[in-house]
Order: sequence, then C-alpha cells, then structure tokens
Amino acid sequence: MNQAVEIPVLLRYAFRPFFLLTGLYAVLSVAAWAGFLLAEWPLPLGVSPVQWHSHEMLYGLVPAAIAGFLLTAMTNWTQARPLQGTGLLLLILLWVAGRVVMWFAGWLPAWLVAAVDFVFLPVLGIYVASILIRHRNHRNLILIVVLALLAAGNLLMHLGFTTHNDTLLKLGQLLGFDVIAVLMLVIGGRIIPAFSANWLRAKGGNPDWVKRSDLLDRLAIASVILLLPLDGFGASAQLTGSAALFAGLVNLVRLVRWAGWRVAAEPLLWILHLAYAFIVLAFLLRGASAFSNLIPATAWEHLLGVGGIGTLILAVMTRVAMGHTGRPLVLRPMGVWIYVAILLATLLRTTVALQLMDFRVGVMLAALCWVLAFGLFVILYFPILSSPRADGRPG
Repeated sequence: MNQAVEIPVLLRYAFRPFFLLTGLYAVLSVAAWAGFLLAEWPLPLGVSPVQWHSHEMLYGLVPAAIAGFLLTAMTNWTQARPLQGTGLLLLILLWVAGRVVMWFAGWLPAWLVAAVDFVFLPVLGIYVASILIRHRNHRNLILIVVLALLAAGNLLMHLGFTTHNDTLLKLGQLLGFDVIAVLMLVIGGRIIPAFSANWLRAKGGNPDWVKRSDLLDRLAIASVILLLPLDGFGASAQLTGSAALFAGLVNLVRLVRWAGWRVAAEPLLWILHLAYAFIVLAFLLRGASAFSNLIPATAWEHLLGVGGIGTLILAVMTRVAMGHTGRPLVLRPMGVWIYVAILLATLLRTTVALQLMDFRVGVMLAALCWVLAFGLFVILYFPILSSPRADGRPG
C-alpha cells in the first residue's frame, strides 16, 4: 500500500492540522480571555489576563499559523518531502503541550511552564534550518533568524512572568510584534504582488500594473528591522516613533505600487491587500502616538494584532487550504463573512484602543467578531482540510 495512503489525511501536510488548530485556538483563547476579563471566569492562568492574552496571541496562536504555512511552503522551495505522519504529530503535540501549561500556569511551577512552552519554536527552527541547508536554499535562511528572535521574545516574556518584571514582559511583547511584522512583510512581499499579477494575467489584464522594486522591498523590510534595536535598547519615544512613521510610509508606497484596486473583484486577493494595509496603518499610528497625547501609546498594537496579523492569517489560510488540496482558488460559499467579521473585529478593537468606545462593550463585540471569523473558518474549511486532495495527488 502506498505510504501516503497509510498516513491519516490530517497528518499528510502541516497546513492541514496547524490551520485547524490555529482557527480553533483563536476561538478558544479569545473567548476565554474575554470571559476572564469581562465576566471574571475562574481560569487558573497565574498571571493577569491582559499579559496572558498578549503572550498567547504572539507566542501561541501565531507560531501555529507560521508552522502550517512555513512547513508547507518549504516543500515548494526545496522539493523536499513534507513533514508528515509521526514527525508532524510530535510537533503538534509540542505546540499543544505549550498551550496546556499556559492555561494551567497558576497551578504549575513557573520553570516547567516556561520550559514546555519554549521548546516548540526552537524545534521548528532546527527542523526548517536542516531542510533549507540540506537543499542549499540559502535565500530563506532569514526565516530561521525570525524563528530564533521569536523564541527569544517568548523567553523574555516567561522571564517577566517568573520575576514579575513588567519591563521584560513589555520587551518580549514588542519583540514579538516587531519580528512578526518583519515576517509578514517578507511573506506578503512575495505572495501579494505575485498572486495579483498572476490573476490579472489569467483575467486578461496587464500584470505590469503590479509594480515591484528590489530596492523598495529591501528598504521596506529594513525599516521595520530598525525598530528591533530601538525597542530593545529603549530608545526615546520620539526616535522610535519617527522610525515607525518611516516604516509606515515606505510600506505604504510598496502597497500602492501593487495596485490592489485592480484585483478588487477577487476576495482571495483584496483581503491580502487589506491585511497589508492594516500593517501599514499600525506603523503610522505607532509613529503618530509618539507625537500626540491624543493617541494611546498601545493603540497600534491592537490594529497590528487584529487587523494585520489576524487578517493576514485568515487570508493565507483560506487560500492555501484550497490551492494545496487541489481545488480551484476560490473562496468557499459564505467565506466572505470570515473577512467581514475580521474587518469588524479590527475596527471595533481599534476604536476601543483609541478610547472612542466603551471598553467593555467594545471588547465584547470585537471578541465576538473575532470568534465568528475564526469559527467560520473552522466550520467552512474543516471538510477541505480533513479530506484527500480533490485531484487525487498525494498531500
């Protein structure tokens, strides 16, 4: 019997289990956080719900989405066999173990929580590095640096939890936002213009409407990388704010040159452009907050977290789930409501962060919209992710 047939469908490619886990955990974690924060649910988190929520979004949810995308894309980059079967299951269990100890951190020793939760990202990085080096795919080794920095940020937050040091917690949080933003700019810069140009070509449009520049691409990514040392060494708010404004403006130019309005007829494409726009706006908001007391200093984090990270995760998952299962690249029926819900969640959570809406009402509505977006993804895409490829090919 063929080996691919013997392996359960959900363990044949990393995107299948990790995308479902991402959707499920997005629902569970935000629902629990909102319940803990607003209804005082007695969860044994061991830390404040705000700190726990920040950690679980940056170092719980996002790494699952990264693993699903990266381990899948890597097979295209290198032609290597996918991680599947027992190896994939073990990696999944590492991630799940991290989430379990974080949920019961109030009942467990801090060192055990930190050790169990920390291990996932280094193991993922070591595996990815081994494949890229073995296949001489040096271009993508920057992603190993990204994973290493994410692991460092996770460690900083755990040190902050253990020592009750708010400075370490904030540093770990900022490092997470900055590194994830860099990753989104790298991945977004590869897939958004390429997918847009391909769609225009297929529809009889002019792919040259989508313009790219290697110099601009490097500048756009470097502008955000610059924030890493500024945040790490505690630069002044004005200096960091100026760097954030520059990053936002450079990436705005990059986004405009991709001509997103040309692909407005295709939901799988306009959602990618919209996600990138939220990233741009988050950096502009961060920069503006450094020069205006009217803008709360942390408002940009919610715009980046819900709008940039949440929207891009859903945009990528809804596309990859179809393309990598041998199905037409179209949004599932009712799938547009996934995008509508995450858009509403972004607008509501940002409005609350800007103190333009009642906190309890706004957070509750934003959480409901977030849960609806990711819950719909799980409902609509579980049949796709749990079924064999439509074209009969392995994977």
